[in-house]
Amino acid sequence: MENLIPMFQAFLGLGPTVILPVAVFFLGMLFGQTPGRSFRSGLIIGVGFTGIFMVVDLLVSNLAPAAQGMVHRFGIGLNIIDIGWPGAASIAWASPVAALVIPVGLVVNIIMLVTKTTKTMDIDLWNYWHFTFCGAFVYSLSGSLAQALIAAVIFEIVVLKIADWTAPLLEEYFELPGISVPTGSTVSYAPIGIPLVWLIQKIPGIKDLHADPDTIQKRFGIFGEPIFMGLILGCVLGGLAGYDLGKIVKVGVAMGAVMFLMPRMVKILMEGLIPISESAREFLSKKFGEKDVYIGLDAAVAIGHPSVIATALILVPITILLAVILPGNKVLPFGDLATIPFIVCFIVGTARGNIIHSVIAGTVVLAMSLYMATDVAVFHTQMAVDAHFKMPEGTNLISSIDQGGNLIHWLIYKLFALFN
Repeated sequence: MENLIPMFQAFLGLGPTVILPVAVFFLGMLFGQTPGRSFRSGLIIGVGFTGIFMVVDLLVSNLAPAAQGMVHRFGIGLNIIDIGWPGAASIAWASPVAALVIPVGLVVNIIMLVTKTTKTMDIDLWNYWHFTFCGAFVYSLSGSLAQALIAAVIFEIVVLKIADWTAPLLEEYFELPGISVPTGSTVSYAPIGIPLVWLIQKIPGIKDLHADPDTIQKRFGIFGEPIFMGLILGCVLGGLAGYDLGKIVKVGVAMGAVMFLMPRMVKILMEGLIPISESAREFLSKKFGEKDVYIGLDAAVAIGHPSVIATALILVPITILLAVILPGNKVLPFGDLATIPFIVCFIVGTARGNIIHSVIAGTVVLAMSLYMATDVAVFHTQMAVDAHFKMPEGTNLISSIDQGGNLIHWLIYKLFALFN
């Protein structure tokens, strides 16, 4: 077991830009494609994801320092540091359960496909870290490998079912046919965020408030285009961070670039994915009579919509404000502020791009996440210590919005805590 963990860590260290093309190549061969066609699809998907993650890195490298600048500028002092998803993922992969979660997860997914209890074929192996984190949490709680694997499987099953439920939304609004998103940090907010949007759209007065990129562009012409929205919102964030004029403009241009480039990267990805999706449908239809199958991918494919980025940028200062004013919250948002686009993409899709409704629903969801992250902070910290995670200097307690404040994970943790 100890030898398997470094091997899996090395494999996963290659990242989705390598893992996904390899997985797609073998899937294409399995579904009857020629080696050349499978290789081309895999390579294009690798190029598409390389572009997507380059744009995500551009977002994170500009947004995170701006958020940190806001925190320091306004003198916010909270004693639990949000280490973000990279820290949570490294803690998860250091767990003894890590080497087992991927093979067990793949078997569970295959069984669910064969028994038609899911339509999602989850090839996003990197994001199995969410299942691993949940299992690792329960392992630290119980000391039982069996309980840990059961917890990870429960998390996976719930994620796959929500991915099935939200797949039509990806096709209708995000124009991603045949795709689902089984990313744990995204689907966990759907059971709260989607009903919240439905409720908001029934409240007199609020339901009539509307702002999306199309209507903004019609009203403001060229200055309403997504690239200008990104420029303006980025400059506002830079101003709130206390930057000088040069750095304010730099953040603004970077956010404009994110708005402009992300949809184009997703189009490249889809060029490689559509042939695989069609072959999968044909194969499963012949073998199992199942025509609708979704290819499960990272939520990065959905965050490129201008409404998602605009909503997320507005929610960054709101989340910092929430951390200060919410009674009982002790989490200082930091590492996962750049993850907000992943948190709100289903909310934005349900609101059909209405930024006002999306921000309202996103505010409620993030408030709940801060409370959950606060609740599990002591245990989250102990897991980090056990995994020899390098704690931020001067920090005694850590948590994360992505996984510590994850509704599905929090409920599973509470369930197992009843028996341990």
